[in-house]
Amino acid sequence: MSGVPHQLAKHDVKPFLLLVLLYFLQGVPVGLTFGTVPFLLKSMAKGTTFTQLGVFTMATYPYSMKILWSPIVDSIYSRKTGRRRSWIIPVQFLSGIILWILGTAISKNMVFSGVDDAYHGVNASSSNTASSELSISTLTICFLSLIALCATQDIAVDGWALEILSKESLSYASTAQTVGLNTGYFMSFTIFLAFNSADFMNRYIRAIPKDHGIISLSGYLKFSGALYLFVTVYLLFFTTENPTDAPALPTKKNDEKVDDFIDYNYDTNPAHTSLSGVYRSFFKVLKLPSVQSLMAIHLVSKLAFQCNEGATNLKLLERGFKREDLAVTVLIDFPFEIIFGYYVAKWSANVAYEKKAPMTTNKVVKFLVGEPGTLTPWLWGFLGRLTAAFLANVLIAYFPADGNITHGYFFMVIVQHLLGSFMSTVQFVGICAFHTQIADPAIGGTYMTLLNTLSNLGGTWPRLLILFMIDRFTKHACRYSNKIANATEEERCIAAGGEWLTIKDGYFVTNIFCITVGCLLYFGFIKRRAQQLQRLPQSSWQCR
Repeated sequence: MSGVPHQLAKHDVKPFLLLVLLYFLQGVPVGLTFGTVPFLLKSMAKGTTFTQLGVFTMATYPYSMKILWSPIVDSIYSRKTGRRRSWIIPVQFLSGIILWILGTAISKNMVFSGVDDAYHGVNASSSNTASSELSISTLTICFLSLIALCATQDIAVDGWALEILSKESLSYASTAQTVGLNTGYFMSFTIFLAFNSADFMNRYIRAIPKDHGIISLSGYLKFSGALYLFVTVYLLFFTTENPTDAPALPTKKNDEKVDDFIDYNYDTNPAHTSLSGVYRSFFKVLKLPSVQSLMAIHLVSKLAFQCNEGATNLKLLERGFKREDLAVTVLIDFPFEIIFGYYVAKWSANVAYEKKAPMTTNKVVKFLVGEPGTLTPWLWGFLGRLTAAFLANVLIAYFPADGNITHGYFFMVIVQHLLGSFMSTVQFVGICAFHTQIADPAIGGTYMTLLNTLSNLGGTWPRLLILFMIDRFTKHACRYSNKIANATEEERCIAAGGEWLTIKDGYFVTNIFCITVGCLLYFGFIKRRAQQLQRLPQSSWQCR
């Protein structure tokens, strides 16, 4: 096959839509864990510190550790059920059960006490620090288990994507992942928070105000659990491991042409499906110089954005930005994420299929991203996210002192959010397309999991450190009787009739540190190494 795949092959539409659905389900717990729960903790439990939120981020660690058990997922399965369906079906079923149980526990105040009080006719009040600590420790364990299952499902789905799409449509695996994950993430984070907010509902939807939204956290978790179970039943009874509506690839005889037949990426070599064989191949992959270079890029590339993406929204909330207004800004992002995400995927796919990219003539472009190649979208995304991180500093620094949000400031918040989320999508799609291009189908699930795990790890390991730095560099003081005096606790200050002041915000110190390190890494290491990796032949990535 030659040329650029301008559209998805007709016979790959159904497998593509199935992948979108499976990635969508993964996005549901990811959106809850990465976005919704920290947001609710910060908005409802005023005493929740950034360090405590950093502890909750431990629930996201399975996505950065899944490579440890990915060879097991790749090699142990039921031949009757299928290599991928053997894991996807039971894992999704168990995830649905856990979501339902967790929703029930929250509705009975057994977990995250008070979060749904308004829905039960109880006057909700701000949680104290002690209760938030208990909620955080409990929630961390609950969502750690859920994300571990989600990460296991991701291993199987990534491997399935390399097998159920034909080679001519393989680059669209990243499109399915982008559309599915983003939709699930935004439904569980942005859309949920909007419809969970009483202020948002009363301002934009309802004619008669009420003291709660229309979707409780417990109700949403139960709904998500039911959706998981419904899709699992569909997978069990209405799908097969391999496509059945397309002709198989025959053996070529003499001068017979086989271009009209569909080439899939099935692997039947026992050395690549046994547990010991997969682990051996896995260690061979780790020894490849190309993979080691890519590993180094992944582990350091996301440090520059951690303060912005982990704390900016929470800092706006802390400064007095209304919850319903923040929900509106992120809701505006959602259609752009889906629409632009699709075209970014096509951009990455087209670049990946070019035999020879034209030489760059623009000196500014060459300085910023180098010669064009498969990783060009990812490099542009890095610079865009770096710019968004800088704009975040401006937003927080110029937050209105009186708390009155003007239309101009609100527009700035929208622009900053849109830039950051869009460029994050550009990077995500770009690196997924690159991973799909270089992954060896012989150990597709493990290979893709290794690459995706390294990418996830780059955004996971610094998060706790960054959130701790914000608290560490923040300085408070208690003002009373027109004097400034040191105080050990906010409660003591307020009880004494004083005013608790922030005299130094650690957010600015931390964000500037991240941006500076990011610039040095990008122009000193990342751009140059990415240029080298995108020029390597396919053989440099194979473990055989």
